[in-house]
Amino acid sequence: MVLLPIVDRYRAQGQTVVVRADAAFALPGLCETLERRGVRYAIRLPANDVLERRIGDLLTRPRGRPSHAPLVRYRSFEYQAASWGRPRRVIAKVEHHLSELFPRVGFTSPTLTGINRAAVRFYNQRVTAEQWIKEDREATHWTRLSRHRFRANEVRLLLGVIAYNLGKSAPSARPARVPHEPPAAALQDGWSHLTASFFRQIVGRIERLA
Repeated sequence: MVLLPIVDRYRAQGQTVVVRADAAFALPGLCETLERRGVRYAIRLPANDVLERRIGDLLTRPRGRPSHAPLVRYRSFEYQAASWGRPRRVIAKVEHHLSELFPRVGFTSPTLTGINRAAVRFYNQRVTAEQWIKEDREATHWTRLSRHRFRANEVRLLLGVIAYNLGKSAPSARPARVPHEPPAAALQDGWSHLTASFFRQIVGRIERLA
């Protein structure tokens, strides 16, 4: 599995690693391996009848005039899937929206301590990270790693990260995007405002992440 060497590398550097993943990674082997390493995680679980029965009373909208603001409720409970060797904590989030007939339901299995809302919020930040990756992929093409040597691909990837951080760190230096203009065009304009000191700051931030 590609994930585990990455986790081990960052932990060897003394960094704290917390994994968040969607339902495709809700595998008993992965959970057990992370737990043996002492790595905390928040992993989405696919819904099933057993989980939904545990929150059956939350699936019905409360009586009375509904609020325009979403009604969000959480519930934490112990659950053991058939393939799991032991029960684990599961947090259910149920959202009732005014214009929607059925609630939005999500299940997350975290090893994080703290209140239910904080654990679910941490998992939901995965979507934000994916949006950043998609944005940079479209703007700077940082996934075009076609070189045969790993080092060459690493340099190309870091150049894309530098370009992305430049665009994000200096929004006032970039003109507003013209409709139908490629995202790369807005980033290219920012290079004229790049100073040596600002460039060193960006590289320093990237090195601290590596």
